[in-house]
Amino acid sequence: MNDQIGVTITQGPKPWTVLQHKKGFASLELQGNWTPPGDGSIVGKVYVRLVSEDTSAPVLGWIPADTDQNSRTWSLRLKNIPAGGLYRLETSLQMDDKAAMEWFTRGDMVHHLGVGDLWVIAGQSNAAGYGKGPVNDPPELGIHLLRHNGQWDLASHPFGDSTHSIHMENRENANPGHSPFLSFARIVKRETGFPVGLIPLAHGGSPLSKWNPEEDGTLYRLMLRTIQSIGGNVRGILWYQGCTDCTPKESPTYLNRFRRMVHSIRKDLNHDTLPMLTVQLNRHTSSNPEPESDISWGTLREHQRKAAHEIAHVTVIPALDCPLSDEIHNSPAGNLLIGERMARAALATVYGKPVHYQAPEIQSARQLPGDGPAVIELTFDHVKGHFLTTGPLEPVFTIEDDQGTIQAAKCSLAGSHIIWLHLPRRIAGRAVVHGAYEQNPAAHLPLDQASYLPMLAFYQFPIE
Repeated sequence: MNDQIGVTITQGPKPWTVLQHKKGFASLELQGNWTPPGDGSIVGKVYVRLVSEDTSAPVLGWIPADTDQNSRTWSLRLKNIPAGGLYRLETSLQMDDKAAMEWFTRGDMVHHLGVGDLWVIAGQSNAAGYGKGPVNDPPELGIHLLRHNGQWDLASHPFGDSTHSIHMENRENANPGHSPFLSFARIVKRETGFPVGLIPLAHGGSPLSKWNPEEDGTLYRLMLRTIQSIGGNVRGILWYQGCTDCTPKESPTYLNRFRRMVHSIRKDLNHDTLPMLTVQLNRHTSSNPEPESDISWGTLREHQRKAAHEIAHVTVIPALDCPLSDEIHNSPAGNLLIGERMARAALATVYGKPVHYQAPEIQSARQLPGDGPAVIELTFDHVKGHFLTTGPLEPVFTIEDDQGTIQAAKCSLAGSHIIWLHLPRRIAGRAVVHGAYEQNPAAHLPLDQASYLPMLAFYQFPIE
């Protein structure tokens, strides 16, 4: 028997919910029932307010709800909730126009509400978070997570916890570990001042076809359904995926299929400029990679690099220098780096902050004039300081021409953003250059001295 008096909430936000703001404000729909306190009073009026959880100071003062006397139900659209928080939602019941406001009959409350930005986490295992080992990356109020059980919670690792999961499409077979995205959210929250809500939907081992509605689309439909269940609006998508598509069959079409997926989600969410923050794949340290594996990994990384140029509002950050905790999964230390880099990309491209986030990227390649062995000049963009090296560069770069493969005999820095490749012979016919394209490329990539970001990998870049 329910003998509760006062106001009950039957529809509305749950504790830890983060609402997506629009131009600094959000709204929410509330419904419920009310029950007289049993003192003989008859006519009830439901009121709702929002207070700061830190100070209990009113953010939105007491607002009367539409209160039905016959059905003893109530409803209210609470509007103009300012971005920020955490907030506490309070309800109360006034009977027969009696009593001062502070002595109204009790009502339900909802704690730990935020208004800020929602970010979807999509992709495969390195998005789901499989980093193993200890690291200091604690929970923080104002960074919340929509868990797989459908309930909002304080964000804490592992994000892919499948306890009481309501969707089996992305249930992991093994318990996941550390994720990059608590680090991401911590920086975004600190720099914007707004709470961050994370929506983890990634699934280990998932190919792009699971995310592309024009192919299998299983995880795409889950993503769309989940976004719609929380209001249909998100700030952006955090994407780390591609290892499963590093095959001779799938890698050549990756860019076009990724493009179609981005187009579909933007169309279905009615958000033409929805940001997609992506990660260029780290390495796979398998002991015996096949030659075609190097080509597939190089092709896919090149498509990830090109996507940031060819698809509006797509960014890419490097991961090739990040440590692993097994052959293919980024370690917690690596995840912290990835989270910070993605946060800087978000701050620069989504929030308009004057933050440098772009890694050195190949801009041009040309053979310098001369009669002796060829010297190939590589010019890079986005070098904020100057290049520095932590080891030999010769294994990083490979030339291919009509006569086959050429390894540089020597590499030298020829300026703040220029690298010379000294070859043992002239190039013959059409030639291309690859940089860190292999499944497990050289470890000592050229770094930007100002940002310590490694260059983005590239594949089959034409030499002029």
